[in-house]
Amino acid sequence: MMRVNVEEKLFQNRYKVDAGRPHIQIRDPDVCRSQCQAQQCTTCCPAGCYTAEGNGAVTLITDGCLECGTCRVICTEFRNVDWEYPRGGFGILFKFG
Repeated sequence: MMRVNVEEKLFQNRYKVDAGRPHIQIRDPDVCRSQCQAQQCTTCCPAGCYTAEGNGAVTLITDGCLECGTCRVICTEFRNVDWEYPRGGFGILFKFG
């Protein structure tokens, strides 16, 4: 039986970027830097869209987002993530259903 890891399966998917209209935004970057010590979004996002910077800031790049909503759920303490589905025709295009 051939084994395939998650990264290889995710590579099969395609993502159509809606330039200038991200479907996820960090409401207040200062909250990530000064109040959120755990920065769980940087470890829980399965697509790796969130990155912890050396100065405590969190960078969000929505290209490749799986639209799972994990970031929205994990940030319930601060409610610092604005999340909505991308416009029709944009976002993740799953190859295997």
